[in-house]
Amino acid sequence: MATDPGPDRGGFRRSYRRFLAWVRLNVPPGLRLLLGIVIMVGGVFGFLPILGFWMIPLGLAIAALDIRPLWRRFRGR
Repeated sequence: MATDPGPDRGGFRRSYRRFLAWVRLNVPPGLRLLLGIVIMVGGVFGFLPILGFWMIPLGLAIAALDIRPLWRRFRGR
């Protein structure tokens, strides 16, 4: 008896990773940090109709694309 696995759980993760890869390739490094901060600030106003609290983790992930290399440089790795 086969059970239904439910909705496609990997689809969201796949889309999220594709979006971050697109940002990494198409947005210049300094602008990625600024874009991530702007998205996080927009997420604070999540009670508004178009903006949402989902923007906070997305902005954090985009900003982390720039912060990690800076942190490695700072630590000497």
